[in-house]
Amino acid sequence: MPIYAYRCDDCGFSKDVLQKLSDQPLTICPSCGKESFKKQLTCASFQLKGSGWYETDFKNSGSDHSAGSGCSCCPMSNPDTGSCG
Repeated sequence: MPIYAYRCDDCGFSKDVLQKLSDQPLTICPSCGKESFKKQLTCASFQLKGSGWYETDFKNSGSDHSAGSGCSCCPMSNPDTGSCG
């Protein structure tokens, strides 16, 4: 089951929630009770290492996400640090 990050637009309360893919998104904030609790977009939390199929078949020679150069495919990429988050 995936873990989703939620944040309240009104009070700023944030929480990670373990939910099934089929579960409806939460909307009521557990802190303030208002209907402004929304899912956040976050980066994936895994890193491919070694010389597997992704290394030989799909790696771009001009970009290395793990070296901190950032990636244009990640919506959370920070242009100042070149990393997600």
